[in-house]
Amino acid sequence: MAQAGAASGEATRGPLSGVRVADFSHLMAGPWCAMTLADMGAEVIKVEPPEGDPARGLMRAPGRSESAFFLGVNRNKLGIVLDLHSEGGRAAALDLVAASDVLVESYA
Repeated sequence: MAQAGAASGEATRGPLSGVRVADFSHLMAGPWCAMTLADMGAEVIKVEPPEGDPARGLMRAPGRSESAFFLGVNRNKLGIVLDLHSEGGRAAALDLVAASDVLVESYA
């Protein structure tokens, strides 16, 4: 399907353009939700711990650092590493949440 602006080289932003999402989720359901928001034009910022999202290693092909699943479900996202066990990491996370319209998490 052709998108408006595609012929002129302009990227189509989507209905969620201008919406910022702080994505603290991991594994499947939360990242899938945030991926859908990103696909619809939201600016999604994925927050990972220093050791990385556990999904990086799910079904990883030999010799690859990340799984195809991880790469697919985190497409169209920006990323940042924050250590939420440190005061600086917590402060940065709170700043990100304050500057966001949506928070996605999966700490249940």
